[in-house]
Amino acid sequence: MIFLNAFLLSGTFCLIAQVLLDHTKLTPGHITSIFTVLGAGLAFFGIYEKLISWAGAGATVLISNFGNMLYLGVVEGYQEMGVLGLFSGLLVKSSAAISSAVIIAFLLALVFKPKD
Repeated sequence: MIFLNAFLLSGTFCLIAQVLLDHTKLTPGHITSIFTVLGAGLAFFGIYEKLISWAGAGATVLISNFGNMLYLGVVEGYQEMGVLGLFSGLLVKSSAAISSAVIIAFLLALVFKPKD
């Protein structure tokens, strides 16, 4: 059942993104930002954790999970170190995602040539 739930959740997010891309003037960068903020908003209201428990990896591989991780990092950092923890917690929790994105982008830039 978890596979079906993962497919349904991820498919719904992808459907919404595709509709936004096709029927608005939003660029992929705008849509990515919207979904990141949406993930943080869902985490703020306690909904994203329920989505993760319901859909498993279907909720953790989406870009909205990055927003969720940013929110959780800020909350944990604030609880541990106060106002300065807002920034350090943000970086600690999301550092694996940011590092892997930079490394993979660098490797792909080495392999592929940009369009002219």
